Amino acid sequence: MVDGYPDLKNTDKMKSKVIELDNIWKIYEMGEVDVVALRGVSLQIMQGDFLAITGASGSGKSTMMNLVGCLDMPSRGEIYLDGKDIAKMSESELAQIRGQKIGFIFQQFNLIPTLTALENVMLPLEFQEIKAKPRSLELLELVGLGDRVYHLPSQLSGGQQQRVAIARALANDPDVVLADEPTGNLDSKSGIEIISLLEKLWKKGKTIIIVTHDLELAKHAKRRIQLKDGEIVKKSEE
Repeated sequence: MVDGYPDLKNTDKMKSKVIELDNIWKIYEMGEVDVVALRGVSLQIMQGDFLAITGASGSGKSTMMNLVGCLDMPSRGEIYLDGKDIAKMSESELAQIRGQKIGFIFQQFNLIPTLTALENVMLPLEFQEIKAKPRSLELLELVGLGDRVYHLPSQLSGGQQQRVAIARALANDPDVVLADEPTGNLDSKSGIEIISLLEKLWKKGKTIIIVTHDLELAKHAKRRIQLKDGEIVKKSEE
């Protein structure tokens, strides 16, 4: 069940370290020039965290998102997922993590235009050979789209499309939800709805990580870090 996992928001003793970045450097070779995207970043993300990673364009946010999401490897330093060094994992193990442990929400929604909302949510479940339709219908109800399940993306507003994307990200019941500029293409009303939905998921125990340049969005997170020139220059929490 969607509501079957415990509310971990105020159960500190149950929290464990989900992701740890230890002295991470990421250097891109651009011809004869090395571009340093991250400079010795260390960060711990705990179970049940609601974390916002902020910074201007070029600060290293996207690089950190790719590393946290196991989409890329650091040039130096270690990344641990549930205490395991991801550098020692095979590509199939990393793919399994991306498919089951981490749910991705993107600014561009990334919905398949020829599929209905229901079919878009069913995709990762079908790949995992799970009974897809009941679970997908349940998730669309959760995000408030129970009456739009057979609509194509073109028949939905931007906010509705993002809610479909969130339902799809939750399909495999991931522990971590990683959202890249989740309100970046939305009007203010739709943006507030998406923020409220992310807060609802956090209260049900999900670990939420938002990557954004929007400081108003970041205020809703319970922990915040700011990147500048590849380094963490500010940390705050409520």
